[in-house]
Amino acid sequence: MILKIYNTMLRKVETFTPIIEGKVGMYTCGPTVYHHAHIGNMRTYIASDTLVRTLRLIEYDVNHVMNITDVGHLTSDADEGEDKMSVGASRDGVSAWEIAERYTKSFFDQCKSLNIVRPNEVCAATHHISQQIVMIEKLEKEGFAYQTNDGVYFDTPKLPTYGEMARLDIEGLRAGARIEVGGKRNKTDFALWKFTRPGEDRQMEWESPWGRGFPGWHIECSAMSTHYLGDRIDIHTGGIDHIPVHHTNEIAQSECATGHKPFVNYWVHSNFLQMPNNVRMAKSSNEFVTVFSLLENGYDPLAFRFLCLKAHYRSAMKFSWEILDGAAVGYRRLKSAISAIKEASAEAGTDTVGEKAAQYETDISGALLNDMSTPMALTILQDAIDDEALSPEEKVAIVDKFDAVFGLDLLAESKDVEEEPEIDPETLELVRLRDEARANHNWSAADQLRDQLRQRGYEAIDTPEKTTLRRI
Repeated sequence: MILKIYNTMLRKVETFTPIIEGKVGMYTCGPTVYHHAHIGNMRTYIASDTLVRTLRLIEYDVNHVMNITDVGHLTSDADEGEDKMSVGASRDGVSAWEIAERYTKSFFDQCKSLNIVRPNEVCAATHHISQQIVMIEKLEKEGFAYQTNDGVYFDTPKLPTYGEMARLDIEGLRAGARIEVGGKRNKTDFALWKFTRPGEDRQMEWESPWGRGFPGWHIECSAMSTHYLGDRIDIHTGGIDHIPVHHTNEIAQSECATGHKPFVNYWVHSNFLQMPNNVRMAKSSNEFVTVFSLLENGYDPLAFRFLCLKAHYRSAMKFSWEILDGAAVGYRRLKSAISAIKEASAEAGTDTVGEKAAQYETDISGALLNDMSTPMALTILQDAIDDEALSPEEKVAIVDKFDAVFGLDLLAESKDVEEEPEIDPETLELVRLRDEARANHNWSAADQLRDQLRQRGYEAIDTPEKTTLRRI
């Protein structure tokens, strides 16, 4: 079976061919652990997880590496501002090291709730300072780095192909550019190492050949990916927001440090998750939703994973509580149908698989291998579940095989999240009356009952079946 995947570098879908037959080296840009990851971030990690699962479905030996950014990511992509870890430390009133530990745990707790498989290697930037220094020394030796009073920078004009993946208008960026960062020559140049400023009290800093300081954000991914996966990588994943700066800079420093070897063969990027006002979810707003938010509001996190899989990873995905409610209903229906099939399968006691079931398996595989078309794959899976020509055993076998990719726990016992937490009888009566009013098209009464529910601390969410509640 052949995987076809969209390669951002070439802007087209390509047939995947690994560097080493049967093996895949894959690197994913991990979180900056200065705050909780939000569900927009988690959408990207679900997509990367789905790709890993798809590769393993077709029996590739995948070595998946993910970094943890716990130093060096400044609040501005222009190498200005505070280190985000210091921002987090000030906000929470603890050390930067404690911030890193706290939000690394938070990230992987969210991953666990979403059934995201932990990468083979998780590497923190602060644990690989020596590798980053060695790479900077290589760049300096090859003439691609220069020192200023502020730090060590990559000299982008030395690389004619700089910005190629992002299709950057380099001349336009450089023409008349105002450069305000300590001695940087060009607007597109970026920090490899930043010096600790005189009088600055930094919690995270190291000695280096150039002076005491800390690494830039981009160098960590180049140093750690090559350390664990070699100079050339099969697949590199991340969000589309990384294309113009972070991944562009990764390519530049990696290829210049390794004798201009192609750094990555396939760049795979996920699109944004957008809120109702078409603004992408961002931590900077301090108004973002996490997996913990989903749990607090009574949702199974796998309903969110289901929602993500219902959208193609390269498409912008809308999110609202109403949209999530629809996904939760769809997920529960799917689980309920599969539960009934499991019971019928146990009673029948046979495991024969026929030609039609095999065709469904071929069609679902085809969708997954066609640039991870998970919406189509789920549609075909639903068709198989509804097909009365298939035996319960065949349906269970199909679900079992492909849930290894979907990661939705489709064969596990269902959890009735609507019953938790318990809702008092008076509130439930208001819900019943509101459903009755809606059924009779008495919208005025329905609106009044919505207001009464809000006064009790609940938001009424309309679904095709009934009113559901969300705590506010």
